[in-house]
Amino acid sequence: MRVQAIINKLSNIYFLSLASSAIVSVLGMVTYAVLSRSLTLESLGLWVFFMAVIGLLDTIRSGFIVTAFIKFFSGTTAARAQEVCGSVWYIALVLTIIVVIINIPFWFLTDYIDNIGLKLSIKWFSLYFIFTLPVFIANCILQARQNFGALLFLRLINQGLFIVMVILLIVLKSDNLNTIIYVYMATQLAASFVCFAKGWTNIRSFKNRTKSCISELFHFGKYSVGTNLSANLFRSSDTFIINFMLGPAALAIYNLGQKLMELVEIPLRSYAAIGMPVMSVAFNQNKKGEVIYLMKKYTGTLTLMLVPCAIAAYFLADFAILIIGGKQYAGTEAANVFRIFITFALLYPADRFLALTLDVIHQPQINFIKVLVMLAINIVTDFIGIYIFKNVYGVAVATLFPVLTGALVGYWYLKKYLDFNFRDIYVLGYQETQLYIKHTLKRWNFG
Repeated sequence: MRVQAIINKLSNIYFLSLASSAIVSVLGMVTYAVLSRSLTLESLGLWVFFMAVIGLLDTIRSGFIVTAFIKFFSGTTAARAQEVCGSVWYIALVLTIIVVIINIPFWFLTDYIDNIGLKLSIKWFSLYFIFTLPVFIANCILQARQNFGALLFLRLINQGLFIVMVILLIVLKSDNLNTIIYVYMATQLAASFVCFAKGWTNIRSFKNRTKSCISELFHFGKYSVGTNLSANLFRSSDTFIINFMLGPAALAIYNLGQKLMELVEIPLRSYAAIGMPVMSVAFNQNKKGEVIYLMKKYTGTLTLMLVPCAIAAYFLADFAILIIGGKQYAGTEAANVFRIFITFALLYPADRFLALTLDVIHQPQINFIKVLVMLAINIVTDFIGIYIFKNVYGVAVATLFPVLTGALVGYWYLKKYLDFNFRDIYVLGYQETQLYIKHTLKRWNFG
C-alpha cells in the first residue's frame, strides 16, 4: 500500500510538470556538456549563436500561437476545443509557408555573408520550421490538457535522441559543427513522427477551423507575438552583442554561465505550465480574486524555494562549471557569470508570473510595451557594462536592470485590475510553503 501511495503522489500534475521541466533542463545541460567536449570554444560559440537565431525566429510562431491557444482552449467545451485546434493548425501552416517563401531568396545571398553563424541560420531555419511543426502543435495541446506525462515522454525522445546521436558522432570521429546540425534536424523530424504516431497533434481537427476563431486567435496573437519576440530579443540580445563585440569564444563562456540558470528555470517552467491554464479557467469564469490569488501563490512560493537553491549554487559554481564545461572553462569568467545571475534569480518568479497574469487577463499589449522597455534597457546597459568591464561581466551585471523594471511594471498595472500589495505575494508564499510542508510530513510520515 505504501508503494502504491508513493506512485499516486508522484502521478499528480505538479510532480509530472516539474519532472518534465527538469528533464528539459538536465538534458539541456548534458547536451551542452557533450558539445563542450566535442567542439572548440569558437565552434561552440557559433552553435550558441545558431540556436539563438533559430530560437528568435521560432518565437514568431510560438508568439502567435502558444498563449492564445492555451487561453482559448482551457476550460472550454469539446466542440470549441476542436475549433481552436483546427484554427491553430491553419495559422501554423500559413506561418510556415510564409517563412519558407521569405527564406528562399536569402539562400542565394549566403556567398556574400562572412559570418558563419548567419550562414548556418539562413541555410537551416525554414527546414527547422517544417520539421518541428508537428512537435510544436503537440506541445501546445499536451500543455493545455495538462498531460505532463506525455510531455515528459516527448521531451525525453527529442533531446535524448539528440544526445545519443552526438555521442555516436564523437565515437565515429565525425563530430563537427555541420554534422551536429544535421543530427539536430534529424531528431526534430523523428520527434514529429512520434507525435503523429501517438495522435498528439490532433491533425484531424483541421476541418473544424472557422474564420471567426482564426481571426480571434490572430488578433490576440498579434500582441502576444510582439511580446514574445521582444522577450526573446531581450534574452538573445546578450548573445548577439557578445558575438559581435567580444567574439564566439567569449559567447561560449558567457553561455555556459547562463546555461546553469536552467536550475532556476526548472521550477519556473513547471509552475508556469500549470499556472497559466488554471488562471485562464479562473479568468474565463470571471473570478478576479482567484486569478490574483494564484499569481501571488505561485510567485511567493517559487521565490522562497529559490533561496536555498541560490545559496547552494553560489558556492558550488566552480564545480558545476567544471562538470558541465570541462577543463577548457577552468579559470574563465563562466563561474562568476553564474554567480551574478543566481544573485538576481529571486526576481525571476515575480517577473515571470506578473507577465503571465497580464496575458491571462487579456492584456497582452501591456506585456508587449513592458518587454520593449526591458529590451531597450538591456541593450543600453549591455553596452555600458562592456564599456566599463571590458568582458562578459558587464553583460551579466546589466541583467539586473531590465528584470527589475519588468517586475515593477507588471505589478503597477495589475494593481489596477485588482488592488494588492507586493508584500502580500511573499507573505502568501510563506504561508503556502508552511502548509505544504506540514501536509507533506503528515502524508509521508508519518500519518
